[in-house]
Amino acid sequence: MNYQEIFIEVNKKLKSCKDDGTVASYIPELHKVSPSKFGVHMCTVTGENYGFGDSEEKFSIQSISKVLSLSMAFEIEKNQLWKRVGVEPSGNPFNSLVQLEYDAGIPRNPFINAGAIVIADILISKLKNPNIEFIDFVRKLSGNNEINYCERIAKSEKSKGHRNAALCNLMKSFGNIENNIHDVIEFYFDLCSIEMTCSELARTFLFLANYGVNPLDGEKIISSSKSKRINAVMQLCGLYDEAGEFSFKVGLPGKSGVGGGIAVVHPGKYSMVVWSPRLNKKGNSSKGLRFLEEFTSYTESSIF
Repeated sequence: MNYQEIFIEVNKKLKSCKDDGTVASYIPELHKVSPSKFGVHMCTVTGENYGFGDSEEKFSIQSISKVLSLSMAFEIEKNQLWKRVGVEPSGNPFNSLVQLEYDAGIPRNPFINAGAIVIADILISKLKNPNIEFIDFVRKLSGNNEINYCERIAKSEKSKGHRNAALCNLMKSFGNIENNIHDVIEFYFDLCSIEMTCSELARTFLFLANYGVNPLDGEKIISSSKSKRINAVMQLCGLYDEAGEFSFKVGLPGKSGVGGGIAVVHPGKYSMVVWSPRLNKKGNSSKGLRFLEEFTSYTESSIF
C-alpha cells in the first residue's frame, strides 16, 4: 500500500469534520501548545517510513511513556509484577481514587495513573540509577541519543500533581508502594515529561510490532510472550475508559497521552503515532481517534 497517499486521503476526509475538543489545561505547559498541530508517522517492521503533517515536531508523550516503563519493569520483575497491578480495564477516570480504595491499593491496570506509579516504584527498587537507566532504554529503542526528559514540563506537572500524590499516599497506606513517596512521584512525572516526535515515537514502539525484537538492530528487548501481553493490555486499557470504543472503531492495540498523542501497533506489520492536541472528554485526542478509525477502515488493517 502507498501509505503516504492514504494519509493524505484520510486527512481530506477529516477536513469535513469539526475539530472539536480542547488542549489539556490542568498541566500549564501543555495548554500552551497550538491546537491546530497534527502529525502522523508510520514505521513498518521491514524498514519503511511514512510521515505526514507535523510528524517531526516534538510533543509531550505523557502517558504513552507508561508502555515503555511497563516493558522495562515486566522484563525485570517477570510475572511477579502482576501481584501489584492488574490487567483489567478500569471503567473509571485515569486518576480515580475511589476505585483504588475499593481495590485495596491494587491498581486495575498499569496504564491508569495509579498503576504507572506502582511501575515507577518497581523501577526505583530494581534500578541503581532509574532516571538514567530508563531514558537510556528509550534512547536505545528510538535510535536517538538526544531524547530526554523535559524539566519544564515535569516542573509544570509537579505544580499541579496533588491527586497523583494522593494516589501514591493511598497505595502506600495499603503497602503497595515501597519507596519514598516524593521519590516515586518525582520519577513518575519525569517519565511523563519526555518529548518526542511522531517519527521518533513510532520507531520506539516498533519492538512491540516485531514480537519483542527491535528491528533497528535485531536485539531482543522482551520475549514474544511479554510483547503479546503488553499489546493485550494496550488493547484493553490503553485509552482509559474509552478503550472499548477504541477497540470497536480502530481495532489495534494503542496508548494515548494527554499531550495529544496516540501510539498504535499492528503486530507483524507496523507501529504508528498520531498527534493532535485537542482532547475529548475522556482525555484522548479527538482528531487522532477519527484519523485512526478512518485509516484502519480504509486499509482494512484491524487485528480483528
